[in-house]
Amino acid sequence: MDRSFRYLFRLIAGPLVMITLAVGAIVWLSQSLRFVDLVLNRGLPVYYLFWMALLVLPMILASLLPVALFIAAVFAYSKLTMDSELVVLRAAGMSDTSLAKPALAMAIVVMAICYAVNLYFMPVAYREFKDLQFRIRTDYSSVLLQEGVFNTLAPGITVYVSERKPDGELLGILAHDTRDPERPVTMMAERGELVRSENGQPRVLMVNGNRQMVERNRGQLSLLYFDRYTLDLGPAKSDDSPRFREAQERFLGDLFSPGDTESDRANAKRFRAEGHQRLASPLLALAYTLVALAALLAGEFNRRGQNRRVLLAVGAVVAVQIANLGLVNLATLVPMVTPLIYALPVMTIAGALWVLMHPTTSLAHFRAATAVLRS
Repeated sequence: MDRSFRYLFRLIAGPLVMITLAVGAIVWLSQSLRFVDLVLNRGLPVYYLFWMALLVLPMILASLLPVALFIAAVFAYSKLTMDSELVVLRAAGMSDTSLAKPALAMAIVVMAICYAVNLYFMPVAYREFKDLQFRIRTDYSSVLLQEGVFNTLAPGITVYVSERKPDGELLGILAHDTRDPERPVTMMAERGELVRSENGQPRVLMVNGNRQMVERNRGQLSLLYFDRYTLDLGPAKSDDSPRFREAQERFLGDLFSPGDTESDRANAKRFRAEGHQRLASPLLALAYTLVALAALLAGEFNRRGQNRRVLLAVGAVVAVQIANLGLVNLATLVPMVTPLIYALPVMTIAGALWVLMHPTTSLAHFRAATAVLRS
């Protein structure tokens, strides 16, 4: 590995690391703000704040790295051009292929990282995040219960309390249970508290209130006054009935062979689209890098800068990114378009390689297109 390769590789690696850290820090901070209230005002342990925010980072890392590499490559080669270092390197005998090798090597490294994130780290992290979120909802129900707010403590159960005292006593309770759509139940009580059953399932214990139930088939209202009443927040979840895993929580094998449950069959198309997206999206790192190289290395040197080429490259990357997101969403509805998820980065790579290997022809086409736009 010669000095020029190491120099160009470091020139790209520096901005790539800085961009990834800066954007990652912004995302981490924005995600942390979602959990600050749980820690500062409602008693959740502090380590949950940092751990939950950290677990969401792999979800955006695979999408962030190809774009960050494109920006780093544009910055590095634009700097070489503006400082006339590119002219010196070419005068020393370096071809465009040699100049492109450091960026392509970095693209391969980023592709490997993206595949590792997509195939292992993202499903592991997001699965832990959802498991932790589920444990908070069950083990910290009292923490999640806010006063003056309609709280959804479990699917089909909404609870409102006018006041919550420091000792956990609840005042002015209104609970609405729609788990049975044909027989919705509304309960009101003067006071109560959140308790746990023998198997650890959270319950709402209400004192001095009434229970109203409407039978929609018969159109009748039944009213029951009580001194004490207990509302279960749902059946205890056993180890034999695991929680439904979302697409981001599943490994590649689980996405292409989701299972035979009703929920799995209903989401099979979305799972398969997610699986194909995980396999195809790392190729965008190579595609975006080649777009940057084709824009900045192909054609003649211009001392006045390469703003037009940079803007053209940015426009191409934005178009590919939008098309990629659109194809993934479309493949969820129309599986026939799934091959286009792979074709998009492959065609981008092929087009950028053609421009890089035929700079004279591509430059003529670019000038002709520019002339048409001006006219």
